[in-house]
Amino acid sequence: MQLSLMFLALIVFLVIGVPIAFAIGASGVLYMVLTNPTFLLTFPQRVWSGTESFIIIAMPLFMLTGELMNHSGLTRRLIDFSMLLVRPIRGGLGEVNVVASMIFGGISGSSVADTSALGSILIPDMVKKGYPLSFSAGVTVASSTMGMIIPPSVPMLMYAMVSGASVGKLFLAGLLPGILIGVTQLVLTYTISKKNHYHPPKQKMEVREAITIAKDGSLAILMPLLIIITVSFGVATASESAGVAALYALVLGFFVYKELRWSDVRKALKKTFMMSSSIMIIGGFTMIFTWILAVEQVPAAIGNFLVNSSIPTWLVFILLDILILILGTFLDVTPCILLITPILLPVMRQFGMSELQFGAIIITGLAIGLVTPPVGMCLNVASKICGMDIVAIFKGALPFIICNIIVLVGVTFIPQLSMWLPSFM
Repeated sequence: MQLSLMFLALIVFLVIGVPIAFAIGASGVLYMVLTNPTFLLTFPQRVWSGTESFIIIAMPLFMLTGELMNHSGLTRRLIDFSMLLVRPIRGGLGEVNVVASMIFGGISGSSVADTSALGSILIPDMVKKGYPLSFSAGVTVASSTMGMIIPPSVPMLMYAMVSGASVGKLFLAGLLPGILIGVTQLVLTYTISKKNHYHPPKQKMEVREAITIAKDGSLAILMPLLIIITVSFGVATASESAGVAALYALVLGFFVYKELRWSDVRKALKKTFMMSSSIMIIGGFTMIFTWILAVEQVPAAIGNFLVNSSIPTWLVFILLDILILILGTFLDVTPCILLITPILLPVMRQFGMSELQFGAIIITGLAIGLVTPPVGMCLNVASKICGMDIVAIFKGALPFIICNIIVLVGVTFIPQLSMWLPSFM
């Protein structure tokens, strides 16, 4: 009874617009009061335990790294580097958009940051080159989903904290699905662009200019590669590599690109503080929810029901994908990961799914939620950039979102897609 009232209260709080962190905390308090008021004595301790994690130190450092790189003139350099990469296939700005998102996602670790940084430059440029606005905004938001899948990834850190999975192995588990999304979207973009004659005539490029572009782009790409290698092979922890990445971004911005200013550093620190503190508040209150679910043995009850009801494993996996897509449509990524992982991960383990595969599935699926109405954070960012309604942007992004769904299904039913690279460790 108390558990049902807790979930009902959570839904009511969310519907009336209470911030997700306080909705979770208030519904948890309601359960404690109704069940045993002495549980309230443990409330501060449970909240504190939700933020007291060594892994979570890496989160603000990765965020800071992305912000510093944004202020360092990196975005334009990555776009130029992407244009250099797609020249052999006579690619246009559509292909550049996808390739730049693959690279930028490995630096920022955030899909929303990807949409904001690349979209503010590429969407106007694509429209000037004759691309339809809906196509330009659609490919921007859809390709930005790779930001939270290709490592390093802030949502992966949150999942590692709540699931206990290895951060290094989790980074590798998301690498191949992220690349597959990029490749499939790149093929689709090329096909659509060729059909509609979006590809520009090939222009000559000076060798010296190509070398400069390649050098600047390579320096940016080096950072995520170092993070993946050092964390995955145990050279450094996620927190240590995040600290090195932030230092690398400072050196690159001040002494190599020479576009970073101390005022930019202050802005980056302020934005990082605001974003990371809000996530930590959500994490703290979600720990109350997780504790209640453990006390009530909710995961075990769900797992036993599914096992004893003889539902085919393939159907359970399909229902998992559908549930993640539905929840991602209405909830932001971080609270969704923190809420459903303690419930569903133990259940999926009973069906032979590892925590790494489950992590790849949930992050790949929730990335789609960023580009689906009504919440879709990437849609809202793109809407502010180009002035289009989010539904119109979603229609333009839909063909590319299908690529994401195909990869999601592949990760669900082909464990090797997420387990092959971690197996080398």
